[in-house]
Amino acid sequence: MRLGTRGSVLARAQSGLIAAALEDLHPGLKIDLNVIRTQGDRDLERPVEVLGGKTVFVREIEKALQREEIDLAVHSLKDMAAELPEGLELAAIPARVDPADALVSPEGKGLEALPAGARIGTGSPRRTTQLRLARQDLSCVPLRGNVDTRLRLMEEGKVQAVILAVAGLKRLERLDGRAFRLETDSFIPAPGQGALGVETRCGSAASDLVRPLHDETSGREVEAERALVRALGGGCQMPLGALAKLERGRLTLRVFLSDLAAGHWMRDSETGLASDPGSIARRLAARLLSAGGTEILRGLGLTPPDPATLEGC
Repeated sequence: MRLGTRGSVLARAQSGLIAAALEDLHPGLKIDLNVIRTQGDRDLERPVEVLGGKTVFVREIEKALQREEIDLAVHSLKDMAAELPEGLELAAIPARVDPADALVSPEGKGLEALPAGARIGTGSPRRTTQLRLARQDLSCVPLRGNVDTRLRLMEEGKVQAVILAVAGLKRLERLDGRAFRLETDSFIPAPGQGALGVETRCGSAASDLVRPLHDETSGREVEAERALVRALGGGCQMPLGALAKLERGRLTLRVFLSDLAAGHWMRDSETGLASDPGSIARRLAARLLSAGGTEILRGLGLTPPDPATLEGC
């Protein structure tokens, strides 16, 4: 079977994990990794938001899947659109790794230990806003490139620290004493962060082979986060943090939404039955929109949905 993946070291490592798991699960199965260069990999100069959002890292791979040039694809789930292209499905979401962000610096200390005016490398509006809320004096420097590129820029002194996902550092065995985990209560990660999505054509043989890798708890948590993105209009460019946690049959979904330029931000949460993550997301979205989220989305040039269409869900 042919597995489509980006060419970065992290993408190949993640795809390798899934390939190995499938080969162990199905004796005799051979998985070949097909590297596909995406728009996000080709254009390293312009910000991701200018290119059209994080889906620039998956579009070419999904098109190859639709054209049957590959049989399955492995993505960082936070890069995937909330609505999948026609004919494709998420056949499995394996057990999620820690979804938190990490502040990586030579000293390995928290935000409060950074010097005044420190330069922090991150290209994420979500991370930038939450950094500014914690320390208004910090200077956020847009960075593109893979994990090792960003770490090298820190080591060269171009920035004093970088913000990276704990999951990526762990999968690359770069999670060392320089990484300070940022608590998710105050620094909410991107929807789907820490999770992998195994994408296939609907009803294909690959779907059946992949499905045993699915983790029910991670799947419900991620579905709530992705349902929130859909309920807010599905924009890939929203500075949105969302994190769901399932405990004892109850699912709590927390959200952070911001407009950095206007200085507006919101935090909220909603809890409900884990069996219906979509309803939890829609109720939270309706409350966000009614309490100022509509203005935030309009300020970002997005078209927000009518909260009335979500209320009572």
